[in-house]
Amino acid sequence: MVNTMKKTIITVVGKDAVGIIAKVCTYLADNQINILDISQTIVQGFFNMMMIVDTNQTGKDFGVIVDELAKLGEDIGVAIRCQKEEIFDSMHRI
Repeated sequence: MVNTMKKTIITVVGKDAVGIIAKVCTYLADNQINILDISQTIVQGFFNMMMIVDTNQTGKDFGVIVDELAKLGEDIGVAIRCQKEEIFDSMHRI
């Protein structure tokens, strides 16, 4: 059986604060979600992070991950959004 990657784009945006990356990465690790690529910047106190992750090993449905990350974002004061790679690609096709 071939393991195909299920790539998901996660974006995190909000006022910068201590622990944002740690809390998001802890959630991902606890749910067997592997980070493939990550980029983050802070501009005038605003935090912006984009991650590409592989959700192939998690036991959770995509909708549950979306809801749990959105709730985590609310708890830490940022907006966390998840999109499947194929949807992200089709939305941003020129």
